[in-house]
Amino acid sequence: MKLTLDVTATDGRARAGTVTTSRGTFRTPIFMPVGTRGSIRALMTHELAGLAAADGTQAEVVLGNTYHLMLRPGADVVADLGGLHRFTGWDGLMLTDSGGYQVFSLEPKLHDGGAEFRSTYDGSTHLLTPEGAVATQELLGADIQMVLDVCAPLPSSRQVLREALELTASWAARARAAHRRTEDQALFGIVQGGAELDLRKESARRTSELDFDGYAVGGLSVGETREEMLPALEAALDELPEDQPRYLMGVGDPVSIVESVARGIDMFDCVLPTRLARHGTLLTDDGRLNIKRAEFARSDDPVDAACPCATCRRYSRGYLRHLSAVGEPAAASLCSVHNLTWMFGFVGRTRAAIAAGTLESLRRDVAEVWSGSGPGLGDA
Repeated sequence: MKLTLDVTATDGRARAGTVTTSRGTFRTPIFMPVGTRGSIRALMTHELAGLAAADGTQAEVVLGNTYHLMLRPGADVVADLGGLHRFTGWDGLMLTDSGGYQVFSLEPKLHDGGAEFRSTYDGSTHLLTPEGAVATQELLGADIQMVLDVCAPLPSSRQVLREALELTASWAARARAAHRRTEDQALFGIVQGGAELDLRKESARRTSELDFDGYAVGGLSVGETREEMLPALEAALDELPEDQPRYLMGVGDPVSIVESVARGIDMFDCVLPTRLARHGTLLTDDGRLNIKRAEFARSDDPVDAACPCATCRRYSRGYLRHLSAVGEPAAASLCSVHNLTWMFGFVGRTRAAIAAGTLESLRRDVAEVWSGSGPGLGDA
């Protein structure tokens, strides 16, 4: 299903709007939580469904990972149990990554045919082809699936980036040919090219020529600085259709989000909110807060009195510090509830700033608080 962005407001190159799928709509800009194995770590599906920022922004799209789900429990098992939505109990929209991030993180053997992975679970060998990635994601039943791509680490030589671009382009064409353009599942192409501006432009042109249902920019936030990332992003966006959703993969720090929105990105995903939560770090309007600090031992204050999340409404900083200090699993859950609620509120404020024409002011405020936060954290 070819997706289009219904733009409701603009501020410079930034745009806010809605994207319609066969299952429903989602608002942009959007942050999508990562449920790699079919679950947000430390949260149950019904807990995620109940999270909402003060302006009502909630999780509208959740990610699953093809590589992990095809190994455990198996895409056929998920299909037999009704597909990812029924299997996980999630009534919203779902997007599945193709396994391309594992090309970066697990360093499989790559060739024209595909990527040969060794299972992280039992050591068995698996060949993931572009066609196989499409077929697997069709079994999983996500609303949006991604092509199999090659995500090269940065820095990499120009030769390595060129080889990754060529394999990505070849695999994208094969995935596009294998995908059955139906009304219930969209297929996104992915742009590569590292921090080389000409390679980014070339990859974006070649990807858009394949007429995908939406477009993603991959291979960023994988070792480069933000100063290197943003020009590469701009180069890619210059060549992508303006009427379709644009997704920046694996980026979740506030500065990179708002700067990317200002350049025309609509969709984001990252494990940053939940990974930080598992280590006792909370996101606030004043920056990161380490709840394990001794100064909070006797604090009866909530993390943020203005936050509507259940953690802030019910529990004190002192209690959260105690749970984190003794390693109680509840600490990860409670901190994840807050961090995801904060992130939903952040993208909601970004969307409101576009509508009000005040995005530049928000960019300055975010940079002042978060300029040292660094790029996102990739996979779970």
